[in-house]
Amino acid sequence: MLEKLVKSLVEAPVVKKGEYDYFVHPITDGVPLVEADLLQEVAEAVSQFGNLNVDKIVCVEAMGIHLATAISLLTDIPFVVVRKRSYGLEGEVAVHQTTGYSEGELYINGLERGDRVFLVDDVVSTGGTMTAVVKALQRIETDIVDVMAIIEKGEGKEFVEKETGVKVNTLVRANVVQGKVVVEKITVGQD
Repeated sequence: MLEKLVKSLVEAPVVKKGEYDYFVHPITDGVPLVEADLLQEVAEAVSQFGNLNVDKIVCVEAMGIHLATAISLLTDIPFVVVRKRSYGLEGEVAVHQTTGYSEGELYINGLERGDRVFLVDDVVSTGGTMTAVVKALQRIETDIVDVMAIIEKGEGKEFVEKETGVKVNTLVRANVVQGKVVVEKITVGQD
């Protein structure tokens, strides 16, 4: 299970952003080349293990867009993109996010109180972005049915859960050890 994802992670290059070890991967960065079979494997796993009994899929720009697109095509569920720029539309919600390597504003449009949502993101590492988005979804009073990051790195998953009270599911847990990506665990479907 998830052979393509695991193989691509183990082969991913690692770069330093300050003191932060950052792996460069097709799912999390769009480079190197995003192979269709890898994206399909990930989307099928999300569709199989995520609770998609929802009205809308929510993703974060930019690296959640390809994931939400693939999942939407498999499930016929529309998706909303949490954007990095304001459009000034009525009902737009601003979200401040801080990660291990950046800080900025995000903007949510197209969600209403009571919408049943599935939040998907590429990776949860520090938990800063996901925490900010989950809190904003809670302020909007959406019904957060499920939250899933494809890759879990570091302690971000636990941070999000502690800060928001929302469980975060992942497909794999990977970390950088001595300059290499190590897949520690496939976190779904192992019952």
